[in-house]
Amino acid sequence: HKNHIFSTALLYQGALVCFLTLKWCWRRQDKRAVTRRSSSSGHRQLSTDRLPKKPVDRTGLVAIKPKNCHRVVVLGAPRVGKTNILRRFLGEEFEEHYEPTIEDFYRKMFHIGGETYQVDLLDAASERDFPAKRRLSILTGDIFVIVFSLDDRDSLNEARDLLNEIKAAKAKLHKSNHPARLPAVVCANKADLDAQRVLSNSEIVDILGADASFFETSAKTGAGLEAVFMALAALGGLPDETSPSRHELIPIVTYQSLCIGKRGMRRRHSRGLGAPCAAVDPLARRPSFTSDLRLVLGSSTKHKKPEKCQIQ
Repeated sequence: HKNHIFSTALLYQGALVCFLTLKWCWRRQDKRAVTRRSSSSGHRQLSTDRLPKKPVDRTGLVAIKPKNCHRVVVLGAPRVGKTNILRRFLGEEFEEHYEPTIEDFYRKMFHIGGETYQVDLLDAASERDFPAKRRLSILTGDIFVIVFSLDDRDSLNEARDLLNEIKAAKAKLHKSNHPARLPAVVCANKADLDAQRVLSNSEIVDILGADASFFETSAKTGAGLEAVFMALAALGGLPDETSPSRHELIPIVTYQSLCIGKRGMRRRHSRGLGAPCAAVDPLARRPSFTSDLRLVLGSSTKHKKPEKCQIQ
């Protein structure tokens, strides 16, 4: 009986050794297969401990200072021309055909005077019917573009409500009863439609308030947009050369090469490194709502823990 038990134990032990050996071989074979696929595709696999610890601009392959990064949030009623104003800033032409925007996110990279800048643009059209989502976009925005149409009185009322919502949200976030100047630019768009215009300047001032400045613009002809883009630059502390008429739009590959080539020169020269230029990042994606929410909660807890979630 004892011999039988001893034989059975040896049998189980041998089976366990065989299993572990086979498992080790399988893992080694899988690892070799992954290595072969990686080598054949021309990509090396990096261990996680060698990944960059700081945020890096993947487009220009050079770190961008936090003070040079801004998020612009565009808000307004439907069919007022928000998308075409964004297209003008990106260096594109006016699009006559109208398609309702769900949500668009763009990133424009600038190389001006030896410095790199990043401007993220969020067209939050779909958030009109989702207050919590819109509030999160407002809380994470640095600069705002509010658009209404001169042929639509209701769109002006909505612009007023959006301005008030931005003021209230930012005041609550920063725990201030006297918020600083609102970083917003108001566009009275479709100035080219003289015959359909239903709003006068006096009506606009009465509804928006005397302290709210606005620019009459036409996304179709480009009238007034230069002043809007210059105002955006002033609010964000950006160079005037970020205005589309003040820089050259280049392909993303050219921009990437420029940043790599001048990375070593940046220590020796701070200015005069070529004409201002910019490129649009074709791979830009909006940060996740989770990361945006963490950003908001981090901002609101610097001095005092909030009583409830800021997006409510």
